Amino acid sequence: MATQASPMGLIAPGIANKARPLAIARWLEVVAFMVVMIVMVGGITRLTESGLSITEWEVVTGILPPLTQAAWVAEFEKYQATPQYRLMTSIGGMTLAEFQFIYFWEWFHRLIARVIGMAYALPLAWFWARGAIPKGFKPRLVGLLALGGLQGLFGWIMVQSGLVGDMVAVSHFKLSLHLLTALLLLALLVWTARDMRSLARDPAVRPARFTGFAAIVAGVLFIQLLLGAWVAGLRAGHAAYDWPLMNGRLVPQVDWSGGVLWTLTHDPFLLQFLHRWWAFVAVAALIVLARRVRGRDRLASVMLNITFGTMLLLGIATVMSGVSLWVAASHQLVGALLVASTAWAMHALGTQRTA
Repeated sequence: MATQASPMGLIAPGIANKARPLAIARWLEVVAFMVVMIVMVGGITRLTESGLSITEWEVVTGILPPLTQAAWVAEFEKYQATPQYRLMTSIGGMTLAEFQFIYFWEWFHRLIARVIGMAYALPLAWFWARGAIPKGFKPRLVGLLALGGLQGLFGWIMVQSGLVGDMVAVSHFKLSLHLLTALLLLALLVWTARDMRSLARDPAVRPARFTGFAAIVAGVLFIQLLLGAWVAGLRAGHAAYDWPLMNGRLVPQVDWSGGVLWTLTHDPFLLQFLHRWWAFVAVAALIVLARRVRGRDRLASVMLNITFGTMLLLGIATVMSGVSLWVAASHQLVGALLVASTAWAMHALGTQRTA
C-alpha cells in the first residue's frame, strides 16, 4: 500500500520523489521574511554606531556573547583599539554599559545572519535528498545559497573597512554593496517563491520572465537604493532636517572643489538632495508597474502601492525627525518590504497567462 504524506507535510517514503513546489515556496517566504528582519536590524546597527563594536569574526565561538565580566572587559579593550573609539574618547569616551549596548546590536545582527544561513541550507539539503525540488530549480536554489554566503562575506569586508587607518566608520561603498546584495537576495527569494507557487497551481507553467519594463523599473529603484545606502553610510541624513527645502534652500549649496565624481559620491548635501527627489522618479515608475499588474495580481498591486507610499512618507519623517532611530529604522524596514513587493509585482508582470 502506498504511503501518504503526514499531516505535518513531511514526505513519506512512497512519494519521496514527488516535487513539492508549495512547500518550497513557503520555506522561501519564511527565509525572505528573515532577510527583511535582518535588513531592519542592520539599519539599527548602523544608526546606533554598533557595527564596529565586534572587531573579529568567529564563526562558531561568536554565537555566544561574552558571559563574564572579564570577557566583557576583554572585548571592550579590543574595541578601544579602534579608530572609532579613539574619536569617541575625544568627545567624552564610553562606559562599559554603553559598549554592551552597541555590542548587542552587532552581535544580534550576526546571530540572525547565522540563523538565516541554517534556515536556508538545512531545508535545501532536506528537499534535495527527498527529491522534492522541481526539475531545473536546483542550480537556482544553490545559487541563492552562494549569494547569501557572499553577502555575509561582504558584511565582514565592510566591517574591516572601518577598522584600519584613521577610519571612524565603514566605507559607504562597501556598506552599499553589503545592503544591496541583501536586497537582491530578498528579491530573488520572493521571485523564486512565486515561481514555486505558480508551479503548485499548474505543473506545466513556465517560470516567469524578467520583462524589459521590469528591467527599467529595477534600474530606477536600484539608483534610489544606492543613493539611500550612500546617504546612510555618510550620515548624510543629518545634512538637513527640513523638507521640502534643505536648510531653507530648494537646491543646497554643494562644494564641487573635489571634482564632479568625488562630489557625486561623497558630498552629503548633494546625496541627500538626489535621494529626496529621485524618490519621486522611483514612485512614478512603481505606480506604472502597479497599474500594469493590477489585472494579473491585484494583491501584488495593492502591496506595491502601500509600500512605496509608506516608504515615501517615512523618508520625509526621517528627515524631519532629525533621523530619529526608530523612524529611520522603519524607513529601512519598509524599504526591504518595497523590494519584496516590487519583485512580486515584476513576477506577476512576467508570468505567462494560462487558458
